[in-house]
Amino acid sequence: MQQGYAAVLCVLAVLGLEAAALGECELTRLLQDKLQYEMRLQYMKHYFPIDYTVQVQYEEVLRPSNITRLRNGTVSEAALRYLWFHVSSQAVLRIREVLPEKHPSWKYTQELCQLFDALGKEYSKYRQTDVEAVVADLVKLVHSTGAESRRKAVRPKALLDNCLKVMRMLYGAPCRWEST
Repeated sequence: MQQGYAAVLCVLAVLGLEAAALGECELTRLLQDKLQYEMRLQYMKHYFPIDYTVQVQYEEVLRPSNITRLRNGTVSEAALRYLWFHVSSQAVLRIREVLPEKHPSWKYTQELCQLFDALGKEYSKYRQTDVEAVVADLVKLVHSTGAESRRKAVRPKALLDNCLKVMRMLYGAPCRWEST
């Protein structure tokens, strides 16, 4: 039933009827459903050539260890979620950039982009001046175009694996998700 609920909300999000009314917890829960292991494996590994990588900026790889380090540096949870949103949405866009429209993973990445767009509306109230300087600087680096020298090759599935792990770290307790 949960997958049926997610499908209905995705359709509504596509139509633009309910996406703005959903809060962070609901949207991240939908993202969590979309980022199930089987889906990541199918769309980001099986539908790509063996050892295929995407070129991303160094700052676009956000791992749980990065979050732990920033937490120990007393960065607020809201700022960490803001950072996660920007890094993860940029990672999905990087994956989508390399896909032709007829690729089997195109629709999947399109749905992820739509969920991130809806989540972006939730984060539109934040400004970079409202978050800690270290997070604001990282967000600027993620969106900068001159950081071509700081690129690394990452598998598409690894980008989404990190997205999900960090999302669970940041939203699991506040949104009262059961352990999955």
